[in-house]
Formats: sequence, C-alpha cells, structure tokens
Amino acid sequence: MVPLGLLSAGERAQVTEIVFGKGRGPQQGAAAELARLEEMGLRPGKVVEVLNNAGQGPILLKVDETRIALGRGVAMKVLVQESGEGSAAAAGGRNG
Repeated sequence: MVPLGLLSAGERAQVTEIVFGKGRGPQQGAAAELARLEEMGLRPGKVVEVLNNAGQGPILLKVDETRIALGRGVAMKVLVQESGEGSAAAAGGRNG
C-alpha cells in the first residue's frame, strides 16, 4: 500500500484505507473529513485514476465518472493498492 499522493498522472489504484487520527486518540474533525471524502465517492474499495499530480498543490482524481481535487495532505492519508492498469507497472517500468 502507498499513499495516493505518491502516484503519478495516469496511474490507477484501489483505495484500501483512509487513516485519519490513528494512534493519536480521537481528533476533532476526523469523522467529518471521512464523511466528506465518502460523499465525494472516495472510500475503501473504489478504484481511482490520478489525472494530475504535479508534485505540489492539489491532486486531480477521477472517481467513477467524477473529477475531484484533493489537497496533498489529505491525499497522503488515503492508502491505495496500485492496480497496474495505465501505470508504469503495466508498461513494464516496475518489477514487483
């Protein structure tokens, strides 16, 4: 699993976990942030495609048929499993 914020444009991955506040006790706003992500369609099991990740600023994603922008800090809390479709792995760029 890798953070969503580390994927490159064109890569597809399945969301496996969203990690807000683990190990630090309950945090204010964590439940609201999780609910907001779910309302946008970003939840475990969903396949997302990175449309733009310039390395700074927000990341543009495609979730189902919707485009959403996530702040980099939030994107780093979304753990994903790369699917290989449309990624360097599919092109033989990575060996796993």
